[in-house]
Amino acid sequence: MSTQENPRVSLTRYLIEEQRAGRIEADLRQLIAVVARACTSISIAVSKGALGGVLGDAGTAGSMSMNIQGEAQKKLDVLSNDILLEANAWGGHLAACASEEMDHCQPIPDAYPRGNFLLLFDPLDGSSNIDVNVSVGTIFSVLRHPDGVGAATDAHFLQPGSAQVAAGYCIYGPSTMLVLSVGHGTHAFTLDREQGAFLLTQRDMRIPADTAEFAVNVSNQRHWEPPMQAYVEELLAGKEGPRGKDFNMRWIASMVADVHRILTRGGIFIYPWDRRDPGKAGKLRLMYEANPMGLLVEQAGGAASTGRERILDVPPQQLHQRVPVFLGSRNEVAAVERQHAIADGKA
Repeated sequence: MSTQENPRVSLTRYLIEEQRAGRIEADLRQLIAVVARACTSISIAVSKGALGGVLGDAGTAGSMSMNIQGEAQKKLDVLSNDILLEANAWGGHLAACASEEMDHCQPIPDAYPRGNFLLLFDPLDGSSNIDVNVSVGTIFSVLRHPDGVGAATDAHFLQPGSAQVAAGYCIYGPSTMLVLSVGHGTHAFTLDREQGAFLLTQRDMRIPADTAEFAVNVSNQRHWEPPMQAYVEELLAGKEGPRGKDFNMRWIASMVADVHRILTRGGIFIYPWDRRDPGKAGKLRLMYEANPMGLLVEQAGGAASTGRERILDVPPQQLHQRVPVFLGSRNEVAAVERQHAIADGKA
């Protein structure tokens, strides 16, 4: 059968079908569509690279721009953040936005109508890789405003990941893909640049329960706590070790790219706590990275953990809270949790 006789399902059609099935409401459908359009604009900016004058650090000559995390901002970080804020300001679906690049949430301006959703995003994950042309992406999470329609503060965003009504990411690689969950499976859409539309290319992504691949920055090994050391030693021991098989390591240093590989073919992504900054529980942000990725992975049959508890159950204490992250093939995440339980005297 030809493509014309059996056309691919567009993101718009998919969302309308979800609404008709009673799984999402009209405002959420429209909000996701706005985010997708914003991601299309970011994709275009990313694809221009040096031709678009968007590479390099943000800030004035001799002065580097820093975000709330104390990290250097890239020009595309700032541009992507602005694109998402502007696209979502006037739609009437949101009460406020929160971004990894901003100190506090930004309520929808009084000049525009407000809705009853809250949007969180990492506008350009993996931005340290921009200048070397490695895949980067946008991560987003949607919550309900606990007080309904009206002004929102940082405190309204402090809900566990299990309260998310939608989450997704857009990966800007050889092709641009949107991976989305509204709580009924995890699905992948590929941007057709000729049509200017995202088309469904993989329904119900599934992560194998077992894997022989892991993603971690081994250069930090000397800083890890004992259960993490013990776990990776088992993997590196290969067939001769207690696991009885060889493992391959894959590390892109862009969470979106690493997690996309795991959603596509399995594996475990690891960013543990380490001693370099003992005051921080981890490097990755609970609200902008761990929660949305945790929902996508769980909806694909995988697991997401801090090593000691399910990520989606972590009660957030602040907007930019950090957590250790282990996510992917569920039997491998369980092996990580066993090592932490042994170290804590709970097994």
